[in-house]
Amino acid sequence: MESIAELKQRLLQLSYDELPGALEELGGDTRIGVCRLKEHFEKKYNSYIDEIKRLYEISQYENACYDNGMKYVAGIDEVGRGPLAGPVVTAAVILPKDCLIIGVNDSKKLSPAKREELYDIIMDKAASVSLAMENNEVIDEINILQATYSAMRKSVAGLSVKPDMLLVDAVTIPGIDIPQTPIIKGDAKSISIGAASIIAKVTRDRLMKRMSQDYPQYDFENNMGYGTKKHIEAIKRYGLCKIHRRSFTRGIVNE
Repeated sequence: MESIAELKQRLLQLSYDELPGALEELGGDTRIGVCRLKEHFEKKYNSYIDEIKRLYEISQYENACYDNGMKYVAGIDEVGRGPLAGPVVTAAVILPKDCLIIGVNDSKKLSPAKREELYDIIMDKAASVSLAMENNEVIDEINILQATYSAMRKSVAGLSVKPDMLLVDAVTIPGIDIPQTPIIKGDAKSISIGAASIIAKVTRDRLMKRMSQDYPQYDFENNMGYGTKKHIEAIKRYGLCKIHRRSFTRGIVNE
């Protein structure tokens, strides 16, 4: 008879498809340790099933496009419209049909570690990924909304294949000759937009952490350019640096 430790190791090595059968085979084993293991792995399996259901639900926009004969559907999202410093970053992501990546969601709902983990998986599985950004100088010149649109257009243009449909978080991108569907809170309702939000967020966070090495006084590695109390106090003490948005900081300093 397997020990509890041996049984646990065997269950850990099984795929989710194999797990129900293995748990059913343990039905006659009444050892307390086995019962606890069964309960743990049943919960784990049920959580997996719930996640698969969620992923199918947030793939409904993509699947509707495929049902209408489309081949490539791109999700578009941005990160960085609100900070006092740094660029606005956009990502366009095309996932293969029926690509369900466990954990993909609105990047704001995920931990930094989970975003980093999913970033690598998305980059590996995506049919195409394109990133673009507009820096603080462009944002100050044409305003944040127009800078966001500009970066989004560049993201779409940088894809290796031309999408048949764009699914965009909340907005309609002007100057695009591809059909598009704006989705309010799309990063939580569309798997492609959710993937794009993760790619854009991880990219921008990495950039701001690098910028913190050049401008350590502003705490960019923690605030990512957003207007935290510590960041605002640093601006008042040291003034603005090269990557600050002048149009966003007029109420803090006079420059």
